[in-house]
Amino acid sequence: QVQLVESGGGLVQAGVSLRLSCAASGLTFSLYAMAMGWFRQAPGKEREFVAAISVSGGNTYYADSVKGRFYISRDNVKKTVYLQMNSLKLEDTAVYYCAAKLSGDSNAYYNNEGQYRYWGQGTQVTVSS
Repeated sequence: QVQLVESGGGLVQAGVSLRLSCAASGLTFSLYAMAMGWFRQAPGKEREFVAAISVSGGNTYYADSVKGRFYISRDNVKKTVYLQMNSLKLEDTAVYYCAAKLSGDSNAYYNNEGQYRYWGQGTQVTVSS
């Protein structure tokens, strides 16, 4: 059973940075075989894509709303994926979820939540003015 545990969320002021972590455990397959993604869900809204990273880590993809501010990275040895969030805005307030997908293509990334099989419980990020 794959488990993903997010951490690093909190209450911050607009303009600051925050780094989320997603630790994976219980992997039958190594994290080396998993494409990873971050999604978020704001109050009253549907869950939306934020960022994705390929198995190799060489390819990343971002939602337009976070491009240039957020950065996704991975450490396969530590079995951890990160989301560095800079210049946070009020509209970034949401529960952030980590997701994993077994991928046979080391260079592919995925931005559709339906493509991901494994999900974390989420971590709350609240940005205040």
